[in-house]
Amino acid sequence: MIQRIVYFPSLRKLLLRAGSNSASSKIGTNNCFASQPSPLRSHSDDEYADVDWDSLGFGLMTTDYMYITKCCEGQNFGQGQLSRYGNIELSPSAGVLNYGQGLFEGTKAYRKENGGLLLFRPEENAIRMKIGAERMCMASPSIDNFVDALKQTVLANKRWVPPPGKGSLYLRPLLLGTGPVLGLAPAPQYTFLIFASPVRNYFKEGSAPLNLYVEENFDRASSRGTGNVKTISNYAPVLMAQIQAKKRGFSDVLYLDSATKKNLEEVSSCNIFIAKGKCISTPATNGTILSGITRKSVIEIARDHGYQVLLSYIYVATT
Repeated sequence: MIQRIVYFPSLRKLLLRAGSNSASSKIGTNNCFASQPSPLRSHSDDEYADVDWDSLGFGLMTTDYMYITKCCEGQNFGQGQLSRYGNIELSPSAGVLNYGQGLFEGTKAYRKENGGLLLFRPEENAIRMKIGAERMCMASPSIDNFVDALKQTVLANKRWVPPPGKGSLYLRPLLLGTGPVLGLAPAPQYTFLIFASPVRNYFKEGSAPLNLYVEENFDRASSRGTGNVKTISNYAPVLMAQIQAKKRGFSDVLYLDSATKKNLEEVSSCNIFIAKGKCISTPATNGTILSGITRKSVIEIARDHGYQVLLSYIYVATT
C-alpha cells in the first residue's frame, strides 16, 4: 500500500523559532576544555571550514574534533577530553560488538545571525540516553556532563557550523559497551563519545511531500521490546525494508503496529504526525515508539498555537 504524507511547514517554522528562543540551548563563550592529547588549533570566530554550504546534504563530513570519556561498570563518567576525529580501538570481545550493547542520540547546533550558537533542547537527549542506558544495563553520563560534552564538541568544531539558513552541525552522541565480555552479561567498561558533521535536510525532498511505503511484512518494534529506546540494535533490522522501498521510488518506510497490522506507528527514522486543519494526530508512546524530542516539541508548540493534538492509535486500511 502507498501512503502520501504531506509535510507541514508551518509547524517546522514554529519549532525552529522555539529552538532559537530557548534559553537553555544557548552555548556560552567560555571555551574551557579538559586536557587533550594534542593542542586544539585556534580558529578566528569568523572563519568557516572550506565547504560548499549551498551543496550540503545529509552525509558524513568529518570535522576536527570529537569528545570521548570512559568509565567502568558501577562507576560514574567523569570529565572527558577532546581529541582529533579518528578511529577508536575496540576489543573483539567488546559488549557492543558481541551483544549490541549500545545507544546513540542525535541533535543539532545552529548558528544565529549574530554568530552565536544554539543547541536544541540538549537536556532532553541526555534524559533519553539515561532512560535507554537503564533499559540496556549500561552506565550513562549525567545530564550536566552530557550537555557540557555537547557544548565542548560544538565549540571545538565551530567553523563547521553552517552559516544561518544553510544547515546545522549534526551531533551524534554514542554510548557503547566497550569492555570485553564473553558470556551474555553487561560489559565491564563503557565509552561515551560525540562526533559531529555539518548537514542540511535529511530527506533529499527537503520540505516537499514524501512518499512513504506502508510496510506489512516487517515490524520495526514489538510490544515489551526496545522500540521505545534509541538502542543501536533497533536500526539495522529496518535496512532491508528501507532499501526495498527506495528501489520502488519511495522516500522511506512507514511501519504498522506488530500486534494488529492496522495502526500506524513510526517511519524508519522518525515519528509521524497526521495533520488535518487544526487537528494533529500522532501515535501514543506505548512502549514500541521512540519518544522523540522533535515529537515532544511539535506537540507542545502545536497546543500553544491552538491546535488539537490527539495521542492515539491511527488506523489505516491496508487492503
